Amino acid sequence: MIGRHGLAWGIGLHGSPPPGAGQVKREGDGRAPAGAFALTSVFGYVPAARACITQIPYQPLTASVEGVDDPDSRYYNRIVDSAGLTKKDWKSAETMLREDGIYRWGVFVAHNPEPLPGSGSCIFLHIWRGPDVPTSGCTAMPADYIEGLVRWLDQKKQPALVQLPAEEYNRLKAGWRLP
Repeated sequence: MIGRHGLAWGIGLHGSPPPGAGQVKREGDGRAPAGAFALTSVFGYVPAARACITQIPYQPLTASVEGVDDPDSRYYNRIVDSAGLTKKDWKSAETMLREDGIYRWGVFVAHNPEPLPGSGSCIFLHIWRGPDVPTSGCTAMPADYIEGLVRWLDQKKQPALVQLPAEEYNRLKAGWRLP
């Protein structure tokens, strides 16, 4: 499942949205980013020693870990453990340790890596709420799929997410050397 309003061009390995790209990803737009994005780290609810994730950076989530979506924060588009900070400079963030368990396992998608304020933040691959329930802007899948992905990812192989509407995929397939 993707964002409740579909896809919009994001900022990733492909650079900025191409000229004439149409919809461009913005903070709070309910769209998942379209393009090619590095998968840079994983996170989950279990402590690092129990997670047994060794091929890619792993961040255990606790009650003080937040995904900062405030464009005015110096931590914008980052997962931050606020327990280690003397001062929080954000007005908006998502608590990552959630009762609904959608972040029990997840992958950080390097959308808007610089980051440019207002261009979208904290995009993840995570557990879905169901096959007919869209996200706020992430990409979600069944729990067993995401857990398998988290355990399969290897940072040395430079994993990436390519997520495009079918017509864009067909247009870019040769140039991007897609399968």
